[in-house]
Amino acid sequence: MSIQKLLYTARTLLLVLVSWCCGASILLAQDREVMLTDSINRISVADSAHIIAVSDSLLQTSIEKSIKRERFVPDPIRSMWLGLVFPGGGQIYNHKYWKLPIIYGGFLGCVYALTWNSQMLHDYSQAYLDIMDTDPNTKSYEKMLPIGYDITGREERFKNIFKNKKNFFRRNRDLSIFAFAGVYLLAVIDAYVDAELSTFDISTDLSLHVEPTVIQTTSAKTLSSETVPGVRFVLSY
Repeated sequence: MSIQKLLYTARTLLLVLVSWCCGASILLAQDREVMLTDSINRISVADSAHIIAVSDSLLQTSIEKSIKRERFVPDPIRSMWLGLVFPGGGQIYNHKYWKLPIIYGGFLGCVYALTWNSQMLHDYSQAYLDIMDTDPNTKSYEKMLPIGYDITGREERFKNIFKNKKNFFRRNRDLSIFAFAGVYLLAVIDAYVDAELSTFDISTDLSLHVEPTVIQTTSAKTLSSETVPGVRFVLSY
């Protein structure tokens, strides 16, 4: 019986030891899992912080680059010379591309007026020469009249008409040349002034304040100083 009791006691102790080992293993596994989870969370937080820092750095760099682009200040002299060498070059240099259609539209209008008036001047000049000579074969002036229109007996009247037309289109041709030169000079002046005013402050900080003040004056008769009330205008910019 004593041997059986000893065996029973030993088996009981063995079961208790096995149970304790299993429990310890489970607790150890849980602790490792918690530690692993904490490590993963720490790594995730660190990675997130690093990603945020990199994103902020890239954003700051892009903002600084955009600010540098927005702070482009053109050189007035360079803008003027570019406008002189190439019509519209000053506006391109100043990044005022919307002005190009206006400038080139002015040039095209002047070229069209110059071409039209030059052609009409040539035609009326030739017609005037033909009607003034005595050669019956030179009748280019008939092209300037309606078809079948006869001017027999009214040659002197039409001589004056052709002469006036010739002078009219000559004047318009000259005005077209001056207008072309005017558009060219206006483009150059606009480029220079635009570049010169690129640093002019047009922010909302411009303000005018009116406030009372005391003015020190000197009398011409008594040579004594006097104080008189007044109004002061203060321009802030």
